[in-house]
Amino acid sequence: MATPTSLFLPKRLPLFLNISFLFLLFFFIETYDSLGESNNGQIPIITNHSLIPHGSNSDGCASLHDYTDYKTRCLYVKSEIGCRPKGYINYLQIFYCTCGRFPILGHLVLLIWLFVLFYLLGDTAANYFCTSLESLSTMLKLSPAIAGVTLLSLGNGASDVFASIVSFTGSGNGGVGLNSVLGGAFFVSSAVVGVISILINRHRISVDEPSFIRDILFFLFSLSSLMFIIFIGQITLWGALSFVSIYFLYVGAVSASHFFNKKKDRKLNLIPESSVSNSHDNFGEAGIPLLGYASDEKSIMVDKETLENQDENPKFFNFDSPSFYYFGKFLYLLELPLYLPRRLTIPVINEEKWSKPYAVISVTLAPLMLAELCNSQSEKNMGSKSSLVTYMIAGLVGMVFGNLAFVTTKKSSPPKRCQLPWLIGGFLMSVTWTYFTAEELVSLLVSFGNILGISPSVLGLTVLAWGNSLGDLISNSAMAINGGADGAQTAISGCYAGPMFNTLVGLGVSFVWSSWSEYPSSFEIPRDPSLYETLGFLMVGLLWALVILPRKNMRLDRFLGGGLLAIYFCFLSLRLARALGLSKLHGGFSYHSLKWWFS
Repeated sequence: MATPTSLFLPKRLPLFLNISFLFLLFFFIETYDSLGESNNGQIPIITNHSLIPHGSNSDGCASLHDYTDYKTRCLYVKSEIGCRPKGYINYLQIFYCTCGRFPILGHLVLLIWLFVLFYLLGDTAANYFCTSLESLSTMLKLSPAIAGVTLLSLGNGASDVFASIVSFTGSGNGGVGLNSVLGGAFFVSSAVVGVISILINRHRISVDEPSFIRDILFFLFSLSSLMFIIFIGQITLWGALSFVSIYFLYVGAVSASHFFNKKKDRKLNLIPESSVSNSHDNFGEAGIPLLGYASDEKSIMVDKETLENQDENPKFFNFDSPSFYYFGKFLYLLELPLYLPRRLTIPVINEEKWSKPYAVISVTLAPLMLAELCNSQSEKNMGSKSSLVTYMIAGLVGMVFGNLAFVTTKKSSPPKRCQLPWLIGGFLMSVTWTYFTAEELVSLLVSFGNILGISPSVLGLTVLAWGNSLGDLISNSAMAINGGADGAQTAISGCYAGPMFNTLVGLGVSFVWSSWSEYPSSFEIPRDPSLYETLGFLMVGLLWALVILPRKNMRLDRFLGGGLLAIYFCFLSLRLARALGLSKLHGGFSYHSLKWWFS
């Protein structure tokens, strides 16, 4: 989904998050020492189980709240295998062992770290991942239709896709991935579309009916397929590949619609050929859900507003003085902790950001980071010697790449030839950083669920979904308000094409990955009866829009928006009431329960 970082974050917020990161870094280092970790970075399992039951993974960390004081809970999270972290940081030990006497401090530390991870996830996707994808799209000479529903959709939905993949593969809690993707899809297709409809009610703007109906029907078909998979309770490798292929059918439909409309316009001489190929304004008429278009427009508007505000504000200080110069350098140093590690490992060949030293260092260190990713994913099957060999090979490859980059690049400008290896390298490293961040984010949400006694799936449905979808609310709303009819068309198309991409590709790739590991057996889908409820409300919101918009001559108004918001808040109230114990969902409904009923 759209990445919020570059769209609306104030300049002071990254500075605050960098300072917070420094504070948390020192805190984690102190925690590392105080907990007495071993050399391999893993906290040893306590062997004395006189106060707590023997560690097992049968119930995960579900028995944590059976103990009242923080000391026994600390011993429990150290001994219970199910409480071990899926990421690099053991949040439960930090909360119960280090901050056991001060739970407020523990909540504050984890909450600040949650904001830092969301910032890293969004900023990496916005400033590195999307940039590489747009450059690849230009180099490969993809048509706007293909680029809009493939590379740009992947750029905007990177955080959701990787969070889903991590939840199935890294954390082992697929329910978080399912709920985060469906929660984000429901939020964007109902809440965001509802807000947009209310905001532009007075403009009396209509959207393109064929494009809207096409997107809605494909989305409903995708959700129906997902509901059938959840109902069966398992999926094979071929079933997972078939689920992903639905999105390729959608890409084909969008492309066919684009080329058909383009050919029709040329025959009728309604639109000159030059304007068809060179103007962004025709995207809405052709029904192309160019999700990146809204983000680009939003960033331009933010820049204009910032310049206007700077012109209006009186200058009380002399910013050219030496004191402010050194103060600016100091602020620059404070912003380095979150910026420098990514800059030193992600190759960038943009004209504005080009730096030969950074380029040489990034291609040298990138293989080492990829080696760390490989070792972390296969640590159970590889020994320390195998990991050392992997690092040595990665270091040798990095030295070769670094020397090649030093010899073949200029200090003044990025390379003009052979850009494809640089773009592929930037894409891979952006994926790596996004995966690492998403893995830690899912691990933190699972720990939060254990601490608060709330299912991690509920946190994925709310916190993770809202965090990843907040950019869609800002960018698409701004695009619809300030972009006229074409802006509203692009925003509405993005509100349906984006969630559909996350559902089919994000969950589809997760299913393929998981079923491949179980091949030739089937992969068991996480059982969560609330998923039927989420899918049901989501499809009700889509059907509401499908019925109301044609009756309103495809005009976005308050009636449509109010109904969508009412559906979303009704669902949200029901889920939160159940999470707080005010309501219960009795039993579950699946293919296995149906067989038992008729047996």
